[in-house]
Amino acid sequence: MGKALFIVDVQNDFTEGGALGVEGGAAVAAGVTAFLREHADDYEVIVASRDWHDADNDNGGHFATDDEPDFVESWPRHCVAGSPGAEYHPAFDTSRVTFHVHKGQGVPAYSLFEGRTEAGATVHEILEERGIHTIDVAGIATDYCVRASALDALAHGQHVRVLTSLIAGVAETSSQAALAELAHAGAELVD
Repeated sequence: MGKALFIVDVQNDFTEGGALGVEGGAAVAAGVTAFLREHADDYEVIVASRDWHDADNDNGGHFATDDEPDFVESWPRHCVAGSPGAEYHPAFDTSRVTFHVHKGQGVPAYSLFEGRTEAGATVHEILEERGIHTIDVAGIATDYCVRASALDALAHGQHVRVLTSLIAGVAETSSQAALAELAHAGAELVD
């Protein structure tokens, strides 16, 4: 029974000063790096995801183009492929990451499971090939992509632990609701 770590969307556009920056995002980047220094060898697989949106379209309605974003289904332009905003936050040392996945290429995508490696592998394939049954989840944002990734991991039959000191959300109320939903669905919340 292998163990994996998911590091969700620790990108410049989701940290302070970014297009959709969340409070505490830079601290998550630094915290994940410190965690990896001590615990990377505990994992067979470390997967980091990035939103990687197309520059030349609205990504299936994900980018608000004509109207104001509703911040539920539509958002300001963010994490455009190859842009500085799409890069990992500089405090996040990715040297121990074993797989990098891009998600949201032309479509809305919240879960890390919707991403693919540059070689085209899905996260489900990576986990299945290595016999992974336990997943720890860290990253940004608690109430969106962390939530979606953890729920998908549970749906794939994984034992899921959310590392609550290594996440940051858009809003306190929706982040607490997401954590309650995850706990109810069977995820373990650990500090």
